[in-house]
Amino acid sequence: MDEFVARSLDEIRFWSRIMKEHSFFLGLGFRAEDTGLKKEADRFYAIFEDIERRSHEFQIDTDPSIIKNFNTEVAIAATHIWAFKRMVLGLILQCKLPGQTNFPLLVDHISREANYFRNRLEELNTGRLEPLPDAIIDENVFFLKIMADHSKFISHLLDPSERNLVEQAREFSNDFDMLVFQAIDLSSMRPQSQTVPLLSQFVDENKVSVKALRDFKKTARDLINECRIKSIIHPLLADHVFREAERFLSILDMFDQALSGAKVNKREILH
Repeated sequence: MDEFVARSLDEIRFWSRIMKEHSFFLGLGFRAEDTGLKKEADRFYAIFEDIERRSHEFQIDTDPSIIKNFNTEVAIAATHIWAFKRMVLGLILQCKLPGQTNFPLLVDHISREANYFRNRLEELNTGRLEPLPDAIIDENVFFLKIMADHSKFISHLLDPSERNLVEQAREFSNDFDMLVFQAIDLSSMRPQSQTVPLLSQFVDENKVSVKALRDFKKTARDLINECRIKSIIHPLLADHVFREAERFLSILDMFDQALSGAKVNKREILH
C-alpha cells in the first residue's frame, strides 16, 4: 500500500466533506438579501462536493503523481474557501451584515479548519513530516481549540430552556479551555517538555475529555434527530461536530500507540 496515496485520500475524503458542509452552514446564516454571498457559498459547496466525489474514484494503487496533482488542486480550493471565510468574518466584525446568524467565532473556526486542511495537503506533497513529538503537541493545540469552540456553539444554539444540556455544554467549554492552555504551556516548554512520560500523560488526559465530549455530541445529535430537545441546531451540524470529535479521537489513539511502542509508521500519524 502506498502510504502517501492512502493518507492523501483519507484527508481529502474527510475534510472535503467538512468544507462542503461549512459552505452549507454559512449559507444558512446569511440574510435573504445577501444573494452574492449565498451564491458564493453555493459555489464552494459544489466545488467540494465534486472533490469529495472524485476522491472516492481513486484507489490505493493510484499513481502517486496523480494524487500529488489532486492534492495541489484541492489545496488551492481550500485556500480559496479560507479567503472567502476570512472575508465574511471581516464583514461581520465591521457590522456590515446586521442580522446574519453566523457567530464570528464560528466563521473564524471554520477558516482555521480550511487552513489546517491546506497545510496538511502541502505537507503531504512536500514530504515535510513533523517529528512525532512536535506532531503530538501541534495536533492537540489545534483540535483542543476546535473542541472548545464546539462546546461554546452547542451551548449557544440550544434553547435557553434546555438548562441541563446548556450547563453540560458550558462545563465542556471550560474543560477544553483549560486543556488548550495546558497544551500551549507544553508547547512553549519545547523541546524540554517532549519526554515520553509527559507526552503520554498529555495524550491520555486529552483522550478522556474528548471521549466524554464525543459521547455528549452523539447523544445531542440523536436527540436532535428525534426532535426530543429544543434547539436551533441543524441536524447536519450536530453530526458534523460529532464526526470531528471522532476524528480527533482516532488521531489520539494513533499517538497513544506510537508512544507505547507499537509499530505505527509516522506517515500514518496524520502526515
